[in-house]
Amino acid sequence: MTDLADLVDRSLAPSTRREFDERVDEQAAFLEGEFADGALDNDAFAIGLEMEVYAVAGEATDAAKDAGGATAPCSSCRLHQIPGSVFEDTDAVSKELGLHNAEINTDPNVFDDAGLAAQATAIEMETEKAHAAAGAEGCALVLDAMWTVPPDSGSVEYLSATTDVEGVQLASNMRSDPRYVAIDNDIVERAGGQIDFSVPGADIAFPSILFESLATSIQPHLQIPETASFPTYYNTAIRTLGPLLALATNSPFLPADVYGDVEDPGSLVEDTHHELRIAVFEQSVNETANPKVRVPVDIDDVTDVVDRVVADDVIAPFLREWIAEEPPTAYTDDYWEFEHKRGTYWRWLRCVVGGDPVEGAGDERSVRIEYRPLPTQPTVDDVVGLQALTVGLIRGLVVADHPLAELEWGAAERCFYDVARNGLEADLAWIDADGERTSDPDEIFAEVFEYAERGLDVQGIDDPDEYLDPIRARWKAEMAPSDWKKARVRESLADGADLETAITEMQRDYIAKSRETESFVEWL
Repeated sequence: MTDLADLVDRSLAPSTRREFDERVDEQAAFLEGEFADGALDNDAFAIGLEMEVYAVAGEATDAAKDAGGATAPCSSCRLHQIPGSVFEDTDAVSKELGLHNAEINTDPNVFDDAGLAAQATAIEMETEKAHAAAGAEGCALVLDAMWTVPPDSGSVEYLSATTDVEGVQLASNMRSDPRYVAIDNDIVERAGGQIDFSVPGADIAFPSILFESLATSIQPHLQIPETASFPTYYNTAIRTLGPLLALATNSPFLPADVYGDVEDPGSLVEDTHHELRIAVFEQSVNETANPKVRVPVDIDDVTDVVDRVVADDVIAPFLREWIAEEPPTAYTDDYWEFEHKRGTYWRWLRCVVGGDPVEGAGDERSVRIEYRPLPTQPTVDDVVGLQALTVGLIRGLVVADHPLAELEWGAAERCFYDVARNGLEADLAWIDADGERTSDPDEIFAEVFEYAERGLDVQGIDDPDEYLDPIRARWKAEMAPSDWKKARVRESLADGADLETAITEMQRDYIAKSRETESFVEWL
């Protein structure tokens, strides 16, 4: 039996579950003791970022070189798998679920003027390195929230292709990482052999969770130095999910060939969600008794973040000794199985315990918010702006003792899902600085930017507008990237194109603009 098949079989064995649960319980008790002892407190706020991308390539005769020497997207580009050398050439690029996906990460920095500038520089430089590495292999990386131009095989065929290795199902275009494969087999079995996916214009059943790899996202991180105040930051952040997503929506269309023969393309453009990646992620993995991808409920104490992971449904448990070649050395090795389980605690907002040391902020013993609902943006400047808006807003609301956390949790949840469907035209929910409930977008976004500025200012950022203006311009123009995509498809349909052609033209135009412009503002 192959090592991969053996690991998957061991992961799904009942005896593993019992041992795994025992270790998680023991490690949770350890972490709660760490909180009680103040061991996870730190000296300062810190920030970091994860950014997912995908690759495209086209006919060699269409290929061109951009100013940095990387292959630029061509007029016939399609989804493309990322060669292994791309991951070898830069440490900041790591593999993701699909063979066409990658993730670009920044090292964390203190949340101050120099630290935020360092984040911006790191995102730009690592993205350029990744572009160059991909370009050397004849493909291009795209900053986008969902790929819509399919590979030659077709989207459904690509996402559905599987092989069997000694009783273990392998999705052909998924990374052959034992953890991914075990998760896939576990969820598919719970779903009865296939996973149903339904959004406007498409009803499909997939034999794998790989359709989750349609979507890409960014995840800003905010480290909280005083763990006793973590619940305040966490609960406040929940109430920002809807308004911040409204400014960021970027995935209104599935791959063009998924829709087939649409009787009324214009109605589909109107009905499709502004942020389909929310539905994609939730429907691809929510097959447990308690949905794993959802808006989290409030916490009362910082130790609740540990209890929530312990209580979460178990998917594909692993034991450290199966895959670890070195003896425990890192802090997270003290709770390896707990951390493995937290990796499938897929709430739209979650807590991360432990991480890289941050000079000036503390060691690897820390606690931070991982903000997960935001799609990847068109350009680096847009990504940086949204990161600054997110961490600045959460910090500003709390430091000003803003009453937003008093908003009913259910209203915040409804707002989030309405935004995923309707974007900037959603029914928003907010408590203003005077403690009054409001759904007025003008009032809400005025406060969003006001308190983001306050948060950045209190952290010593010299020019908050430098970071916030590219995102603020979206509200002034009432246009997020998803609005631009819908408008572009409407134009093509009006000119006589069919839906598949209209989506394909829009996507290739998007890819070109994302590489040719500094910010989405230039598209407005």
